[in-house]
Amino acid sequence: MTYQAEFEQALRDPEGFWREAAEAIRWTRAPQQILDASRAPFYRWYADGELNTADNCLDRHVEAGRGDVTALIHDSPVTNSQQRYSYVQLRDAVAKFAGVIRNQGVEKGDRVIIYMPMIPEAVIAMLACARIGAVHSVVFGGFAGAELAKRIDDATPKLVLSASCGIEPTRIVEYKPLLDRGLELAEHKVERCVIFQRETQRCELTPGRDLDWTDALADAEPADCVPVAATDPLYILYTSGTTGKPKGVVRDNGGHAVAMHYSMRAVYGLGQDDVFWTASDVGWVVGHSYIVYAPLLLGCTSVMYEGKPVGTPDAGAFFRVIAEHGVDVFFTAPTAFRAIKKVDPNGELAAQYDVSSLRALFLAGEHTDPDTARWAGEKLNVPVVDHWWQTETAWPMSANPLGIEQLDVPSGSAGRPVPGYDTHVLAPDGEEVPHGEMGDICVKLPLPPGCFPTLWQNDERYKSSYLEQFPGYYRSGDAGYLDADGNLWVMSRVDDIINVAGHRLSTGMIEEVIAAHADVAEAAVVGAADADKGQLPVAMVVLKSSATRGGQEIVAELVAHVRDQIGPVAAFRHVAIVERLPKTRSGKVVRATLREIADGKDWTTPATIDDPAILTEIEAQLGHIGYAKRRAS
Repeated sequence: MTYQAEFEQALRDPEGFWREAAEAIRWTRAPQQILDASRAPFYRWYADGELNTADNCLDRHVEAGRGDVTALIHDSPVTNSQQRYSYVQLRDAVAKFAGVIRNQGVEKGDRVIIYMPMIPEAVIAMLACARIGAVHSVVFGGFAGAELAKRIDDATPKLVLSASCGIEPTRIVEYKPLLDRGLELAEHKVERCVIFQRETQRCELTPGRDLDWTDALADAEPADCVPVAATDPLYILYTSGTTGKPKGVVRDNGGHAVAMHYSMRAVYGLGQDDVFWTASDVGWVVGHSYIVYAPLLLGCTSVMYEGKPVGTPDAGAFFRVIAEHGVDVFFTAPTAFRAIKKVDPNGELAAQYDVSSLRALFLAGEHTDPDTARWAGEKLNVPVVDHWWQTETAWPMSANPLGIEQLDVPSGSAGRPVPGYDTHVLAPDGEEVPHGEMGDICVKLPLPPGCFPTLWQNDERYKSSYLEQFPGYYRSGDAGYLDADGNLWVMSRVDDIINVAGHRLSTGMIEEVIAAHADVAEAAVVGAADADKGQLPVAMVVLKSSATRGGQEIVAELVAHVRDQIGPVAAFRHVAIVERLPKTRSGKVVRATLREIADGKDWTTPATIDDPAILTEIEAQLGHIGYAKRRAS
C-alpha cells in the first residue's frame, strides 16, 4: 500500500484502521469497541479490551520460539562493559523483579517512581511494573531533590526504585543524597526504596526504609502477568509546566501497545530480525518508546547506550556502537551530530568504523538544519529522516515513513503526517492558513492510539493546556507550515516565533541559515525585546574546532547571509560567539531561558539543564554585545 492510500484509509475509517492494527497485539480480551467517544474530548481507544504490556514485550515472543533472540544490548563505555539479554533471560529477570515489587505491597494501579541511570535494571524495573499492573513514573536520574519531590507528591508512589550512582564522562553523580533530599522535601511519604548498588560507587542504605536490590531478589518469587484494562495507565511521564508544577502525561496500555508496534514497522521500517538503537535516556519519552517498549513489542533487538556522542571516549563513539552491534536503524537528536561535527568536522574518527549495516538515521527532538542532516548522511551513507513528535504523543506525528514508502521529502522538512494524525496549520482565529504560511500546528481530534488521553489527575489542565485555544483540535505548541506537496515544516515552538516590526519570523529559519556556514557547529536564536521594532533576533553561535578565522569576520558573514536569504526584514545584526549552548539532558536548547537572559530579566535555572554553568557564560557573552543588561551590568 502506498503512503497516500494508508494515510487516507486512516483518515476515512479510523476505527477500521486501528482495529486491524490491534491484531498485532496479544489480548486477554480482544476489544470490540475500538473508539469510545462518549466523554469527548476525553477519547479512549480499545475501551473494553484487556491485555498486559510486559506479556506482549516478552512472554509472547518466548512462547513463539524466539526466546534465544537478543532482546537488549547494554553498551556502557563509562564502565567499559557490555551485557546482553535474550528474550527468555529478560522475561525471567522481569518476572523475578516483579516479585520484589509485589513483596513491597505494590498492587495493580499503585504507582512506582523509578529514579535510575542508564542500566539494564532500569528497563527491568519498568517492565516489572507493567507485568503486575503497577504504574511507573521514571524520573530522569540526577534530577535535583526538589524536582523529584514534586513528582513524588503528584504521583503519590508506594515505592521508589533507584541506584547508588550515575556515571558521567568526567564525574560520578551520587543518586542517594538526591533521593534522600527528594524524599525529605516531599509531603507524600514513601515507606520503602529498593536501591541497586553499582560497583563504581556504592551508597549507605537508610535502615528500615531502603532495601538492597540484590538482597530483595533473593527473597522473591517470579510474578505472573496481570491483565489490565486497555485504558488503565501504563506510566506517567512528567513534562515541564509553565506554572512550575510538572504535567503528568498519562500513557494507557492498549493504545500505546498498538501504536508502538505500528510505528516500528510503518515509520522506522523495522522487522523482528533487526537491531534498533535509540541514543536517548529512559527518563525521556524517546527512551520509554524506542529503547524499551516499541522494540520489544515488535520483537527485535534494542541497544541501550550509557555514554555520550563525544567524550566516551571520542567523537567516533556512535560509529563504534553501530559497527559493533550491527545496528540497522539509528535514532538520536540532531544536537548529538552537531556535537560530533564540531569536534570531528571531517569525519576522520567516523571513517575508522564499518557502518554498512545501517539502513537509516532518524533525527528528532529539535529542528534539524539541512547542513547537519547532510553531514550525518554523508558520514553514515544512509537516508536521514527528520521526524517530529512530542512527549504527549509518544510516537511520530510526521516522518518519512520508510516502512510504508520512502517519499521524496526535502531536507529541512519533518516529512508527511503519519497515518492516524489529521494535521492542520491554523491561524490565531482558528482558520487554516494557506500552504507555505506559518501557523500553529494542530491535530484534529481524536488523537490516534498511543497519545495521552489526559494528564494525571488533572483533566482541567489537559483541556486548558492543549484543547481550549482551538476547539476540536490538539494544539501542539509548535509552529510551522505545510507546503504544497503536503510536507510539514516544523520551525520552532510557538513561543519562538518573533515579531520584528510587524513581521512574523521563525527563529528556526534564521538558525538554519547560520548553521549552513562552514565555520559554524551550531546556533541558537531568540527574540529579544526592542523598543523600536518590538523584537530583534539575537544569535548565540558555537564555532567548529576547525575554524581559524576571527569571530568578527565570521559574524559579518553571518549577518550578510541572513540578510541575503531571509531579507532585511529580519533586522539581524546581533551575534555572540559562545563556547557552548545550554541544553537539557535530552539535548534541547533552553531558548526560553536564553530569551529571559537576553532581555535582562530575572531567570531561574531549568531543572532539566545539563550544565547550569553555561547560563552564566552565555550571560557574560550577551553582555558584550549589549544584552543581558539588567543582570550583567
